[in-house]
Amino acid sequence: MSGDTNLNKLREEIDKLDKQLIDVLNARARVSLDVGRWKSERDEPIYAPFREKEVMDRIAGGNPGPLPEKHLRSIYREIMSSSRRLQRPERTVYLGPEGTFSHVAALTHMGHSQHLTPKDNFEDIFRAVADEGAELGVVPLENSLEGTVGQVVDLFMKYPVFIQSELYVRISHSLMSRAESLDEISEVHSHTQPLEQCRDWLNTHLKGVPRFTADSTAAAAKVAAQRPNAAVVGHEQLAELHDLNVLSSRIEDHPDNWTRFLVIGPSPSREERRDKTSILFTLPDRPGSLAGVLNTLAGRGINMTKLESRPFRGEKWKYVFFTDLECDLSTSGYESMLNMLREQCHTLRVLGTYPAAPKGTEV
Repeated sequence: MSGDTNLNKLREEIDKLDKQLIDVLNARARVSLDVGRWKSERDEPIYAPFREKEVMDRIAGGNPGPLPEKHLRSIYREIMSSSRRLQRPERTVYLGPEGTFSHVAALTHMGHSQHLTPKDNFEDIFRAVADEGAELGVVPLENSLEGTVGQVVDLFMKYPVFIQSELYVRISHSLMSRAESLDEISEVHSHTQPLEQCRDWLNTHLKGVPRFTADSTAAAAKVAAQRPNAAVVGHEQLAELHDLNVLSSRIEDHPDNWTRFLVIGPSPSREERRDKTSILFTLPDRPGSLAGVLNTLAGRGINMTKLESRPFRGEKWKYVFFTDLECDLSTSGYESMLNMLREQCHTLRVLGTYPAAPKGTEV
């Protein structure tokens, strides 16, 4: 009886704490609604990634435990997602359907209260943000193994959208099926990239089993859900969405596989503090034109973390350069240098200034 009494007392204490949590969360929600009204009166955007990062880092830095930092960040991601939804519902578009890594990245970054809408392709995402009223879009820019998603860079040339924030997510694959064991699997389905990224594991554990490509891992999961001996390679969330068994996790051949996603919006970020800038530029066809731009940046002590060239659509043998810089080019201190860059370039477009993301968010 004494043990039951102790347990009852502990549960009563949890009930009291839960009541306090509810009161505090509702008090926070009321303040958040006031923030929303303030932003609405001034036509300010709801999504403020640097402010959210600042809040998250402060909360995590002051965490005494025993609640793990990862759990605390997950809880606060949902709190901030709810706050955004209370202030003003915003539509975020991503490469669908549900269960893709783009969907998981959007949920991880924006939270489950965000209004998420799937799109069939990258251009539909850019068009929705630029012309159709979507407040935000989530697109993959580059993968640590596969490189840059060239089509996304091309679409920045076509649509007047701006980078609001970035996030890095670890890409990890699982094998899922209605079957209970690997011995029952007679076919494997997935998108081309996951099949390639798990090739060695599949050759070792499912040697000789036919593999079939699909438009997406989500489409492959639908096949696996309909065929008792079929399996899908993809994110574990697919198992929950399609009532599949996870037969093996982390089957990728290279575990250090990360994708950098960008959050894009129809206008530049108006936050006061930002620490990274991406630009898109073309150059006149003369010797040393690229060196001149690089020397201008180096002369101001600006670190370039990415430089990628892409064919300039409609112009044979012409190229456009996508560059990431560790600075906020929108500040007045860089105005003269920016004017110098415009003189050196044939065209120059600032794609966005935004907070740099930590390279360690796992999904």
